[in-house]
Amino acid sequence: MTHLGKLVLAVVAAWAGSPSAYANANPAPSGWKLVWADEFNGTELDRTKWKPEQSCWGGGNFERQCYTDRSKNIRVSDGILHLMARKERFTGPDRPPEIADKPNPKKTQNITSGKIRTLGLVSWKYGKIEFRAKPPKGQGTWPAVWMMPSENYYGGWPRSGEIDILEGVNLGATCTVCEGTVGENRMISALHFGDFAPANKVLDTRVALPSKALPSDDFHIWTLEWAEGIMRFSLDGRLYWEVKADQWDSASPLAKGNGVAPFDQPFYIMANLAIGGRLSEENNDKGVAADVVPAEFLIDWIRIYQCAEDPEKGLACLQKAKGDE
Repeated sequence: MTHLGKLVLAVVAAWAGSPSAYANANPAPSGWKLVWADEFNGTELDRTKWKPEQSCWGGGNFERQCYTDRSKNIRVSDGILHLMARKERFTGPDRPPEIADKPNPKKTQNITSGKIRTLGLVSWKYGKIEFRAKPPKGQGTWPAVWMMPSENYYGGWPRSGEIDILEGVNLGATCTVCEGTVGENRMISALHFGDFAPANKVLDTRVALPSKALPSDDFHIWTLEWAEGIMRFSLDGRLYWEVKADQWDSASPLAKGNGVAPFDQPFYIMANLAIGGRLSEENNDKGVAADVVPAEFLIDWIRIYQCAEDPEKGLACLQKAKGDE
């Protein structure tokens, strides 16, 4: 998911300042130590961990939803976070506050949905980001779990980077290149970087389950292991994508001579359910299906780990996982 404009962050909790509740958590055998988590076990969203975004601008992609801070669109129940898209006419602020004009104009959309972010609360530089989720299906659905820089150190999008761990686009819709018989069954992961549009760059990949089933049929676990100069993406414990620093860059003058920029700064995490937008509407069956909403993006838990032996770079834990010397 792309996100334009300069992000101005009032309060950022750096990696070293992660919540103390996890300070005594024991490292896993791979060396990762839990430093932050939300198991969504309560009856309402934990506002110490998340801020809902309220905006109707469409994320720079001509998406069709207004994100609201209402229980109709964001609900925690039965140990699950529910991000719910509904068909209803709604008027709200055009853009989120960090990129809003002053005054921020109003905009009206015909769909509402939910989006939560840790922006202004906590961010991380390197680590293991893992979550268990069940995306919705249907032409026009676009659920995502992704990360953006807490401060645009290298400049506005995409000079400071973007990490898309999970994007589910049009699951179950017609797909002439997909394997299997269920239609679109591939999930997307992507990195955005480079220079200002139209000179922006993207690396992406698509992954299907070994069974070729729809990812929307059940919960699955996505994992990003991120260390200095390397990222590894896994689905249900199976590595499907590895990207190294010689594949990315930033056009920012501040990145000159820095081979790992822009992915060497703290990033915050977010989850949302978009409806419509370029990526969904220009692919598969095109547009947004009339019956695609209501739709739900379900998240069981999100956990963040730090490499206990190597918190500054995280490389020791990736070497252990890979069996490197």
